[in-house]
Amino acid sequence: VQLQASGGGLVQAGGSLRLSCTASGRTFRMYTMGWFRQAPGKEREFVAAISWSGDTTRYKDSVKGRFTISRDNAKNTVYLQMTSLEPEDTAVYSCAATKPWTVVVGVKLGEYDYWGQGTEVTVSS
Repeated sequence: VQLQASGGGLVQAGGSLRLSCTASGRTFRMYTMGWFRQAPGKEREFVAAISWSGDTTRYKDSVKGRFTISRDNAKNTVYLQMTSLEPEDTAVYSCAATKPWTVVVGVKLGEYDYWGQGTEVTVSS
């Protein structure tokens, strides 16, 4: 599966952005999807994930209540709605997918098998 993230940009602290990740193919509904981010000089980290059914979501503690992950299987797209953005959210955000029908909604990089190019988010103070 090929993934393409979009929607990044420059926003002031307190603002909002919605990231999108569109997948190729007709099997998108089979994949657990995740969002990760990498800030300058830091390691890539987990942000949010959603099960293939959409019933289960997981979040990094620091984004709970501010970010929402969702998916539209008819559009082969997963979204990350980000609100109350903080300068610490500045990073390159990437989407990832697991192997088909993976039950566990993982938070580790190694649990994801397919990665898309990132989209840059910059939050100014």
